[in-house]
Order: sequence, then structure tokens, then C-alpha cells
Amino acid sequence: MTEDRFHLTGKEILEKDFKTSMRGYNQEEVDEYLDLVIQDYEQYEQMIKDLKEENDRLKKNRSLSKDPVQPEKRETRSMKSGNQVNYDILKRLSNLEKEVFGSRDYQDDQE
Repeated sequence: MTEDRFHLTGKEILEKDFKTSMRGYNQEEVDEYLDLVIQDYEQYEQMIKDLKEENDRLKKNRSLSKDPVQPEKRETRSMKSGNQVNYDILKRLSNLEKEVFGSRDYQDDQE
């Protein structure tokens, strides 16, 4: 999103002067509403500015921390931990089967 997409600034909204007529809008009510619009608009502008700064910071940190070998390291670590978890699950399942079916029946199946 770029700033050139915005048609108004908070200052332009504040300085907008509406023509009045005999049966026109209540000027105080319009001013109060525009004050709310200005507050929201300024908050959105600040939010956009903050998000752009955060985005730039994250991009910079990402480019600084890029290591072509690092993704492989992460994958290897997760595979090792996944294998460990699988081994633990199989071991626990084996122990559970021994308890449920008895060690003698379990040993008969193994032979």
C-alpha cells in the first residue's frame, strides 16, 4: 500500500469547510463527526507507518540471517526428533502390549 492511494490527510479533513444553507446540516454535529474521522485516520496512518517499519526490519533481519545450509540443519534436527518420538511410541506400545496380553503371549508372537 502506498501513500499516493490516500485522497485525504488528517489536516485536509480538519480544514474542510462545508457551505451552509438554511436547511443545511448541523455544523457542530458535522464537526464532532469529522473530529472522530480525523482521529481514526491518524491512527490508521500511524499503524501503516509502524507496520511498514516492522516489515522493513523483518526483511532486513531475514536477509541478514539467511544461511543456505541452515534449512537442511533444521530438517535434520526435526527428522531426528521425529525418529526419537517414533521409537519412544513403539517402545511404549510394546510395553503396553506386554501388559495387556501378558509377556508369555507376547514372546510366542515374537518367535
